[in-house]
Amino acid sequence: MGELRVVADGTPVPLPASKKTRALLGYLAATARPHRRERLCELLWDLPDDPKAALRWSLTKLRKIVDDPDRPRILAGRERVAFERQGATVDINDIHARLRQPDSPPDLKTLEHMAETLDRVFLDGLDGAGAEGFDAWLTAEREDAAVARATVLQLLATHPELDGLAAAKWQRLWREVDPERADAAAARTPAPTQTAAQPADPVAPPRLSPQSRALRAQRIGFCEAADGAKIAFATIGSGPPLLKAANWLNHLEFDWDSPIWGKSFAAAAKGRTFIRYDERGCGLSDWDVADLSFDAFVTDLEAVADKLELQRFPLLGISQGCAVSIEYAVRHPERVSGLILISGYAAGWKISATEEEKARRVAVRTLTEVGWGTDNPAYRHIFSQTFMPDATAEELNWFDEFQRRTTSPKNAARFQDAFGLIDVRHRLADVSVPTIVIHSKYDQRIPLDQGRALAAAIPNATFVPLESRNHILVDSEPAWQVCSNAIRGFLNENGI
Repeated sequence: MGELRVVADGTPVPLPASKKTRALLGYLAATARPHRRERLCELLWDLPDDPKAALRWSLTKLRKIVDDPDRPRILAGRERVAFERQGATVDINDIHARLRQPDSPPDLKTLEHMAETLDRVFLDGLDGAGAEGFDAWLTAEREDAAVARATVLQLLATHPELDGLAAAKWQRLWREVDPERADAAAARTPAPTQTAAQPADPVAPPRLSPQSRALRAQRIGFCEAADGAKIAFATIGSGPPLLKAANWLNHLEFDWDSPIWGKSFAAAAKGRTFIRYDERGCGLSDWDVADLSFDAFVTDLEAVADKLELQRFPLLGISQGCAVSIEYAVRHPERVSGLILISGYAAGWKISATEEEKARRVAVRTLTEVGWGTDNPAYRHIFSQTFMPDATAEELNWFDEFQRRTTSPKNAARFQDAFGLIDVRHRLADVSVPTIVIHSKYDQRIPLDQGRALAAAIPNATFVPLESRNHILVDSEPAWQVCSNAIRGFLNENGI
């Protein structure tokens, strides 16, 4: 809070003059988790020259500032960079952690220190240090800090040990940031059992958009697949688990800003612990992997379920994620309580497509390798139009840019090869869990016949056709609500 400061053994440590280097340290310390080098370059060095070299230079400078002789704090591997928190304190993280412990409220002195700290601006002076993504993160973190400040002021204003001038001071400050709740609290008598851990009225976070709150609330972690690949996963919400298999393409941080996924994920997380992960080769998971195959996709799903120690749960598959979910359910029937398959297929294009369709796919793959990472969206637009022909211009533009930032040109081509070789037709009859298959009637990417074939071959599966042309449903179309209602009904009817 305030201008970035580093203090070691009570002595301030001089910081580098580079604004970007200071912003890098603030970002690593505040987020408290590893980040891909590519992501850091996008956030802070969106330049035509060599952002990777700039990142290496900044990391060298930061090591001199925060590393101890016996404990390096800048942990920089080949793919990820992190700040080692052990033995260090980060003021904003400590405040958020204390406020998440209602059963152990801070004492009066601690609350007053929190209020003083939160009166400063989060990473003051680092506006504009990076690209648009960094400024968006900075804004969201400042919103979170403002909510924390309102909470602390409320706890002080309603603290049972304060009265007179001290209480009036905190009541005035609370009223400045949250007048409606402060005035409502002043108009009524606090309950006799009220304590600092039970303020008169919980402080809501009105300053945050639903997407910002979701992004801040999700918990991101990493697990290791059988071949050593690091797989990033995220959980949000509470209640029975619902695990979504990865599909083309994912990014745990960018998904929440989506005009496509945001509302769908919020609906999935309602009353449940919703779990997503980035498959190998994209998002926050390892991009540089030797094995990018269907079997590797399945082992990634196994790694996430094992890491979270999930005992029994429904699986949600979309597109190629359906085949991955089917294979997992056949391998582990004791752990899967139900399958929700949307826009799926049992056999990839190299197996089931006509020669004409195969020729088109090969041509698109070639275009992907040469044009995916360019500023020209035409190459990626090929996918966007077939995924969502009825999407708005805003939705298509978002998906174009999302794809570019989510994986490399090489991996985008490798994914197409891997998806083309998928074949779980021989596994369908072995599915032994309740299953619902949902498919758009006029899907431009995966024809309805393939969805119908899935439902016909899976014992006792329910089939729900949708009035849509979109392979990826958008929440503005009626079919999205039909799909949501069908999923909810399926889970309720089967007691999942």
